[in-house]
Amino acid sequence: MFSFVVLLAAAATSLPKALAHGGVLSYSWDGDWYWGWQPYDSPTGQTTIQRSWSSYNPITDPTDPTIACNDDGTSSALQLTGTVAAGTPITAYWNQVWPHPYGPMLTYLANCGGSTCTGVDASSLQWFKIDESGLINGTVYDGVWGDGVMIAQNSSWTTTIPSTVPSGNYLIRFETIALHSLPAQFYPECAQISITGGGTLEPTADELVTFPGAYSASDPGLTVDIYSNSAQTETTYPIPGPPLYGSSVSSSSAPAAPSSTASSPVGSSSAPAPTSSSTGSAGTVAQYAQCGGQGYTGATACVSPYTCQAENSYYSQCL
Repeated sequence: MFSFVVLLAAAATSLPKALAHGGVLSYSWDGDWYWGWQPYDSPTGQTTIQRSWSSYNPITDPTDPTIACNDDGTSSALQLTGTVAAGTPITAYWNQVWPHPYGPMLTYLANCGGSTCTGVDASSLQWFKIDESGLINGTVYDGVWGDGVMIAQNSSWTTTIPSTVPSGNYLIRFETIALHSLPAQFYPECAQISITGGGTLEPTADELVTFPGAYSASDPGLTVDIYSNSAQTETTYPIPGPPLYGSSVSSSSAPAAPSSTASSPVGSSSAPAPTSSSTGSAGTVAQYAQCGGQGYTGATACVSPYTCQAENSYYSQCL
């Protein structure tokens, strides 16, 4: 376990002099800190929960064989696994200050299906999306994006492990996609976690994807020109990838997802306390879908039994 100040100081000294891009450098949950991989150091002796990766450069081809975890899909010689209870918020930290505020944030899980993820090739797994944030408000040209919120949150992103996810060994994949240039730039990194105290809701077939395979070069969310004339009036953005985990399950069959009581990790931006909106039988917003936030103009009432919980000032979702 490390202090946030020590982590940032050490990370800063390890960055290349001509840093233009980057990736996830560390993780935290329940007050504990976990170093990520140090890509420009020798792999010899490195031991971390993160899968190894070698470069801060982006992936620009959505069919690239390294797009699962920004590597060849294999675990390192001294691979570790972190234990996390379902319902716990996990924060991933990028190098500061992240330079690309235009684009979506996404988080995926993949069940390794055995006693460990060590030795399992990431490209052989089926992934499901547990978190996403695209264009939050404004226009495609100059609106507030998930990437911009990540930057505002100390170059970090917090995703809560759904309480309905079955226990097991998983890879968690945090990803930011930068749209400031075409082709789009992908920045994914993965870590190994063992989820405990989980539920029984398996992802549906339409929620499962492979990497590569989840994205294509023709996806509208990856070909959008944010500097075009049309972008100056466009207020919608199709987030790439599958539907969110749990979104295709009706409220009558989905188990309730109690809100987490875990405190925010040290160093992450403080989010307002969760607030609830009235649900009732008239609610239309599915579990894990957006139901509020600054500039949000969509439906706010969640399907029963879920309530609208604030993740931050820009984003609330049904939990």
